[in-house]
Amino acid sequence: MRPLQTDLSIFEKFKFERPPVGVKFLFEKPEGIKQLDKSIALCEMIKEAQQAKAPFYMTKENEACVGKIALGMEEVPLVEAGLVGQPLGIYQEPRANNQMYQYAPKFKKGIVNYVVFSPLDKLNFEPDLLILLASVKQAEIVLRAMSYATGEMWETRGVPAFACSFLYVYPFLSGKVNYTVTGLTFGGKAKELFPEGQLLMSIPYKAMPNIIQSLKEMEWVPPSYTEGREKFLVREHDLFEGLMKKYQNP
Repeated sequence: MRPLQTDLSIFEKFKFERPPVGVKFLFEKPEGIKQLDKSIALCEMIKEAQQAKAPFYMTKENEACVGKIALGMEEVPLVEAGLVGQPLGIYQEPRANNQMYQYAPKFKKGIVNYVVFSPLDKLNFEPDLLILLASVKQAEIVLRAMSYATGEMWETRGVPAFACSFLYVYPFLSGKVNYTVTGLTFGGKAKELFPEGQLLMSIPYKAMPNIIQSLKEMEWVPPSYTEGREKFLVREHDLFEGLMKKYQNP
């Protein structure tokens, strides 16, 4: 793995309740990193990494849910046929469940054999993804940073189940930041992964340089957020009035 060169220290300023997690997708077994010693769902790997004292990697033997399908590690016809969602109350019948697998992104089989996870303070490799668990206030800053220099539109994609596909695979393949609100996805809610009402955000490596640079440049808390409604309305009025005088009455 390529040693960490990207300066991610800006994310420490957020003082997240739980640390950001770096994720790396690999074909070959990573050297100098221990394998996870248990089997859990792919969505649970984030929580595991937030609590970890060192980086770890997983293989398909460590994945106890449908995450191995998203990673292209294994095909599970009974699951992809849509036979699981109906008994669990997620979908009306298999046809609806099956549709999920038609548009949920997956890695091609055999491309990803190992996935490495590390909390930010132990991260020593260039991550493919940086996954944040953020409050609304913190997430607003990150999303504003994403648009600050480029004007890029915010968007989010997901489904009731198989959320791991949109947390891991979609951002990597698309290069776009994706996020969801904790408590909306079936597996995360059933497994009691995170407090509800927070944003779980996945930043791919392609988006990191822009976000990091914008976080360094922009005001994290603009005056308009703290001065109160009445002062903001005055500021807004004065701004528009000044622009009108300057450009309509030269």
